[in-house]
Amino acid sequence: MIKPCCLVGMAASGGKGPAPTVEQIQEDVITQLANQFWSPYSLERKAFKPKVIEDIYEKEILATKFSIRRIVVLEFSQYLECYLWPNYNPETATKSHLISIIIMVNEKFRERVPAWEAFQSKSENFAGFFQEVLKASLNATNFSLREQSMLLVFLIHCFNSLEVDLIREQVQQLVSLSIWINLLPGRREELFSVFPKYKKFFNLLRKSQNKLDETEKKKSEFECSFLFNLIKRYFSVLEQIPETGAVSRDSIHYCERFLELMIDLEAQLPTRRFFNALIDNTHFLVVSKLSNLIKKPEGKLFGQLLDMLEMYVEFEINDQNGEALTIHDRIDIHYNKITALQKVLFHQFEDLQDFAIANVASIDTRQALMKHFSAIDCKLSLHKICAHLNLLPFPQTEETDMPSEFLLELLNISLVKDAWHYQK
Repeated sequence: MIKPCCLVGMAASGGKGPAPTVEQIQEDVITQLANQFWSPYSLERKAFKPKVIEDIYEKEILATKFSIRRIVVLEFSQYLECYLWPNYNPETATKSHLISIIIMVNEKFRERVPAWEAFQSKSENFAGFFQEVLKASLNATNFSLREQSMLLVFLIHCFNSLEVDLIREQVQQLVSLSIWINLLPGRREELFSVFPKYKKFFNLLRKSQNKLDETEKKKSEFECSFLFNLIKRYFSVLEQIPETGAVSRDSIHYCERFLELMIDLEAQLPTRRFFNALIDNTHFLVVSKLSNLIKKPEGKLFGQLLDMLEMYVEFEINDQNGEALTIHDRIDIHYNKITALQKVLFHQFEDLQDFAIANVASIDTRQALMKHFSAIDCKLSLHKICAHLNLLPFPQTEETDMPSEFLLELLNISLVKDAWHYQK
């Protein structure tokens, strides 16, 4: 039985019209099901039936297009605490069962009530549940964009709940040093030259992983590559947005939620420490800035979130210890990047010798870089320059499918951003 105090939450749920009366709540089909199957106030409760979860998901959630009012009623009936989680089994749970739990947790956060307490009972199942969440986040076949957006919101809540032991134990592997396995080898060695102790730790992690049994090894490899593969999933959604014509609201919503997740990962030092190199290695900002979505009126919020993410990615701190970079640190980083480019051009590209021997101050602006590199007609040469700087893998043939616009923007954002901070 749902208590009358629930009416306060119903009125604040954002639904239109007056809050339902006590009589209306008691007559609601969800209340009737709760009284039969999971209400803690019922004297007699029926045994667990998986079909109940399937029916509720199909008729009360999907059929109502994820109506907040229906979800609020489910939340106040203690659907998560008394039915979904106590009967969850990672090996047998259905998609409806998994997404129903996700929806209930997200609703608790929306209402600003404790969300993780329900998982303290049967906490041994949480690791299996979390693995299923990660797999579902990458499964574009069986889960809709709307459902995957909800999974992203759940992950956002997880990464913002690192103080909870149950959550921290699961998410820490997703942002540990081992995720650097997804970096280009040259880029990884660059980082190891700056932080030598990490090379030793990284090699130890790889050796430990190789000693695991086949099941644990696959799990470890999956976790190491999860965020990298999730970014690729985001790229595939972003690429499907057309330059002209209508855009799916679900696609826009997914991309916006994804940027929120990236911002939260970058905004916290424990998650940023190793992830910042990964997001840079995937050229996340370049791909997003050149997308069709940011050029559309519907992409206004997307553009604002991207600006916020760029601010965090380029935040002037040492990713390893959190200390602010001094003006001298920033100048050194900037000059090292420009001189590295000049060395590559001096040894590999004779037609760019003027750039190679020029004073750094005369070539470290966007205009100067565009002037020199826009004159290069061959995309392959641009690709090779990026590869020598460990921005891209070397092309396997004498052709490249990388657009010139992408290659030029990649060089600009990799080299000029430090100049902008220095000049500022």
